[in-house]
Amino acid sequence: MTYSHIIDVPAPIEFYDVSHAAIREIAGPDGVDGLLVHVGRATDAGFEIVEVWQSKEHAERFVQDLWPKVMATIPGGAGMEAPLPREFELRGLNIVGRDDLFV
Repeated sequence: MTYSHIIDVPAPIEFYDVSHAAIREIAGPDGVDGLLVHVGRATDAGFEIVEVWQSKEHAERFVQDLWPKVMATIPGGAGMEAPLPREFELRGLNIVGRDDLFV
């Protein structure tokens, strides 16, 4: 069962850029385990992230294991807690070449 959420972050879009680059570096070429879709965009209040995960457990594991490592690489980020997500029910998903992920 997939798990999807939206995260609103009241921080400059440059913080997104730095943290996104750090995640890519730490996760390596295989990416973040269980992450199917990630979209980030600037908003008037900061930035928004929309994600679809293979499961809620994958998302929680990211927050517990990878998030602290990422924040430790960003000046002033050590100890920063992950923003709280707003879950939503995914009604459709089609990742080309992944028929097992057609929702």
